[in-house]
Amino acid sequence: MAEAADFQGTPSPARRWLRRTGALLAGAPLLAALVQLPAAVPAQAADSDTVSVALDSLSPSAPSDGDTLTVSGTVTNNGKQAVTDAHVDLRVGSQLTARSAIGSAARHPDDLQSSLGTAVGGKYTEDFDSLAPGVAEHFTISVPVDKLDLGQDGVYPFGVSLSGQTSAQPWDQVLGIQRTFLPWQSSDADTQTRTTYLWPLISTVHVTAKTGAGELQTPVFLDDDLAKEISPGGRLAQMLALGKDLDVTWVIDPDLLASVDAMTRSYRVQGAGETTTAGTHQAVAKQFLADLQNAVADKEVVALPFADPDLASLAHNGTSVTGSLSHLKDATDVAATTVQTVLHVTPSTDFAWPVNGAVDPSIIKVATSAGADKVIARSDSLQETGGLPYTPSAARPIGGGTTAVVADARLSTAFQGDLTNADAATLAVQQFLAQSLALNTQTDKQRSIVVAPQRMPSASQAQAMATAITALQGSNWSQSQDLATAAKDKPDPGATTKIPSSSAYPSSLRKQQLPRTAFEQIARTQDKLDNFQVVLTNQSRVVTPFGRAINREMSTSWRGRGTEADSFRTGVESWLDSLTGQVKLIDKSETKLSGRSATIPVTVQNNLVQGVGHLMLRLTSTMPTRLEIGGKAYYEQPVEVSGGHTQSVKFSTSANANGRVEVFAQLYTEDGQEYGDPVRFDVKVTEVTPTVMLVIGGGVLLLVLAGFRMYTQRKRAAARRAEEGGGPDEAGEDTPQGPDAPQTPETPEAPEDTGPEGTGRPGNPDAGEDRLQDESAARSRAEDPEQPSDPTPDTAPESADPSGTGERVDR
Repeated sequence: MAEAADFQGTPSPARRWLRRTGALLAGAPLLAALVQLPAAVPAQAADSDTVSVALDSLSPSAPSDGDTLTVSGTVTNNGKQAVTDAHVDLRVGSQLTARSAIGSAARHPDDLQSSLGTAVGGKYTEDFDSLAPGVAEHFTISVPVDKLDLGQDGVYPFGVSLSGQTSAQPWDQVLGIQRTFLPWQSSDADTQTRTTYLWPLISTVHVTAKTGAGELQTPVFLDDDLAKEISPGGRLAQMLALGKDLDVTWVIDPDLLASVDAMTRSYRVQGAGETTTAGTHQAVAKQFLADLQNAVADKEVVALPFADPDLASLAHNGTSVTGSLSHLKDATDVAATTVQTVLHVTPSTDFAWPVNGAVDPSIIKVATSAGADKVIARSDSLQETGGLPYTPSAARPIGGGTTAVVADARLSTAFQGDLTNADAATLAVQQFLAQSLALNTQTDKQRSIVVAPQRMPSASQAQAMATAITALQGSNWSQSQDLATAAKDKPDPGATTKIPSSSAYPSSLRKQQLPRTAFEQIARTQDKLDNFQVVLTNQSRVVTPFGRAINREMSTSWRGRGTEADSFRTGVESWLDSLTGQVKLIDKSETKLSGRSATIPVTVQNNLVQGVGHLMLRLTSTMPTRLEIGGKAYYEQPVEVSGGHTQSVKFSTSANANGRVEVFAQLYTEDGQEYGDPVRFDVKVTEVTPTVMLVIGGGVLLLVLAGFRMYTQRKRAAARRAEEGGGPDEAGEDTPQGPDAPQTPETPEAPEDTGPEGTGRPGNPDAGEDRLQDESAARSRAEDPEQPSDPTPDTAPESADPSGTGERVDR
């Protein structure tokens, strides 16, 4: 680029020769004295860190004609010897005309070997008689800008140095320096840069998938850290307080709004194990949201997808896992609704913001898959290759109706690092302003520049950012512009529109991505949720908290926090498993089946607070040739169970043979998906019980004996008649034949009286009656079902508890 050819001002060769000659002449006497010292006494030379200089404030940060510059800070003697005749000077170097030169100078702000610049001198200095070792002294110097001998508008190196002497080096010399930059624009610039500054309001994940069982579903927070962030003095509270007075574009994660909104009502905080404690920061949450509503009332608000999903992780590791992209679409859809509900403003949802603005073709494809048509990139990713001598406008058409809004990398990264010290913050502010002014002076063509800082600035970083933006908005070379307007600006025809390849994606960022296993676990959790929700009568009680929890599992905030991310995903899945397990089958032990047919009860338990339905309970026989259920190998029935209740479902069975049969019960959703674990139990089939066999066998034996006795009696009677009347043949001849003959039955209805012991002899008239009574009693015993030898009833009372050993079933 052309700006790489620019040069930084340096002292002339004549001046360098005079400086070196003077140093040699001044050091000659000391060198002679050192030669005469004993060898045991080492010479002490001034180190670059003998005195440290801190520049705590510089006001105004961007002076104009007629201003007075006030500089304050501290000087500290880090050496072992006192510094005498010490004095603080202000120094101005030659103008820097290239942005790259500013970056190079900023890398070594305290290097004594680099150009020191010219001291302002005169009364614009501060003297100290002596600086004791380890002592810090404060200084403040004010100087009219016209005394700095600044030339044309531009950026000038500006330094604060401390000079003095020590006993080891008894001559005046610069012992410490701190450099920064002085942006100088004496009057309104001919062309002003239109600058868009993004003000991100984003936090980490704070809310779990757990909710209370009540009607309001009290949310459970991972910790109470969000309360610290939104409390007065907290990071987010300071971001809000600083941003409300700035002309910036608010970039908000809807998850933050939803979390704070949840805190305005009853909420609980997760403790050790399964314990939770009641949250107590409702008032803080209400005040934060009220202040935020006022701050953004007339400002541009960009809503990121819910929970700020990691687009690069999704593009590189998630797209090969089925269903991953659907979560991004869901997160985008809920974003606008959340912002409108909480802040009462309509946000823009057509911007995607990959981490650090690093893009490649896969990231662009994923970023635009959910409806966004503008991707916030950064110039250190989408680098210029066309040799433009200036920084082009942010908007770049990259094909497919998508616009890359390229943020300036130097401006966007100006406030990274530790800025807790005032010195570091002041240097960051001055470097930011210097880069902005240098950018404006590159060309007289007006451009739109976007600044996209880190996603979650610390409080000190936010304070430095606010200071710089305030100075920029008060400068005469820049004017504010919202992001939507910058994205619509006419693109520079010479600006690059080529998206870098995937191999160009920074390895440092790739190492922080969510792995493929994370997306596989997310997919598994979603499958379980899909299977669970279809059986619920009030699906929103489960779908909403778990849907948002799955969005949070993909959050960009997990970068660099792999262990915490794993723990969160596991917690979500475990809680879903716990809820799913509240609808289950009650275990059964061995069941005894007596008789050819019976009913087997299976109990479904629902410990949820809401009812379940759309379930089918299937009972299956592993040996249908021995035991059939509903006339076949398996039978299923619909199940509906109210919240907190159990339901017993009875299945008709028929036995074909004795023996043991394994039976298992399984719940299914209406679409045929298995729900929960099956319950397996044995059914011992006994077609006819031993007791019944004894009863039947005894009755048969009595009948056989009675028949044999009757046969013997008839045979004896026939023999007796034969002896008395000539035998059966003669009797047959004397018996009248023909239709009128009296009918003699072949078997008498009652055996004749045969005398004692059935001999047929006279003398026992009651013998026939006794035999009739005996036979009647035998038949009565065989036919009576309530005899003491009958088995006891098999049916056990219904119970929700696991069945006991040897459970019998209804017949």
